Amino acid sequence: MLTHIWFGFFAAAFLAAIYQWLVNDRGTIFSALMQSTFDMAALSVEISIGLIGVLCLWLGFFRIAENAGLIRVLSRFLEPLFMKLMPGVPKGHAAHGSMTMNMAANMLGLDNAATPMGLRAMQDLQSLNQQTDTASNAQILFLVLNTSSVTLLPVTIFLYRAQQGAAEPTAVFIPILLATSASTLAGLLAVAWVQKINLLNRVVLSYMTGFAVLLAALGSWLISQPAEQMSSSSALLGNLSLFAVIMLFLGAGWYQKNNIYDDFIEGAKQGFDVAVKLIPFLVAMLVAIGLLRASGVLSAVVWGLEYLFSAIGMNTDFVQALPTALMKPLSGSGARAMMLESMNTFGVDSFVATLSSIMQGSTETTFYVLAVYFGSVGIKHVRHAIGCALIADFAGITMAILAGYWFFH
Repeated sequence: MLTHIWFGFFAAAFLAAIYQWLVNDRGTIFSALMQSTFDMAALSVEISIGLIGVLCLWLGFFRIAENAGLIRVLSRFLEPLFMKLMPGVPKGHAAHGSMTMNMAANMLGLDNAATPMGLRAMQDLQSLNQQTDTASNAQILFLVLNTSSVTLLPVTIFLYRAQQGAAEPTAVFIPILLATSASTLAGLLAVAWVQKINLLNRVVLSYMTGFAVLLAALGSWLISQPAEQMSSSSALLGNLSLFAVIMLFLGAGWYQKNNIYDDFIEGAKQGFDVAVKLIPFLVAMLVAIGLLRASGVLSAVVWGLEYLFSAIGMNTDFVQALPTALMKPLSGSGARAMMLESMNTFGVDSFVATLSSIMQGSTETTFYVLAVYFGSVGIKHVRHAIGCALIADFAGITMAILAGYWFFH
């Protein structure tokens, strides 16, 4: 499936360029396309190099936690749930701990910590995979949960809105929470349907109820904060939690008289190897995405959607925010640029810019996550991973639009 999608990106860009050349007399289009391929290839290497440091850092901390026995303790927290959702992962396996750490970091909006933990989780799951070039059921579910992960503290979006002068930078918090929750639920339901996972058993329902209570409590606490303090409170909670985890790892290793410095070095050595392995996969995906942007395919899709919604009598105020939604599964930086562009064009407190902010926080960058996570373990056949992840994306964007109209229109 990935092969067909990747080829489709190139074919769509080529056909769009032919049209612009012959019909619009834009002879420079092919120059723009080729420049985009060079730029995206260079960006792929920059991203991989940029990941080396953070991968080394967190894989080093992770090795300390492993040798101190903390990962086994942490894995017991979500192990009953994972065993129901991923029956192929045995009790006590290292993947339970790494998946727990990854999801906790995602919920706190700590992307730099979540990525290396997620890559470690994918490697742990790969150790159970009998078809090493094909994604297992557990790997697919883990990836879909990552691309649709609930972010409890979307601090970066608050900060962007504050920088642009929003009257209430955190006003989008509840809409984002609704959108990202819808995305996660839809992704889980899609994978459960394909893999025939029973979600109505007592264990899964208990965890989902507990998560809903936690979500409500956190939301109530943040909403109770003064508007001007909510962003700083969110940032404080996230960063305090992250540093507390670091100290927990170091403290546990030191208490057990482990050589935590040597443990850190051994774990950090893996970071470079993982980052280098990512380069070919990132080049393949980001070059294709760049061609879609440079060829005007994305702009044409937005125009077509606006025409369609207008023809059936729908309000089209949301259409100007769709570039962020369309870019989000393809490129995080591209979606962020679209969001900032809407703030500059329409005003940070406009409906379009506000809706773009909600869309930015509703889902993850599906194709980037897919390229990075599966690429790190050499997966070439992704099976139903893309389809389920895109269902989650669609649900998140749809809820973002509904929440935007509900709260701000």
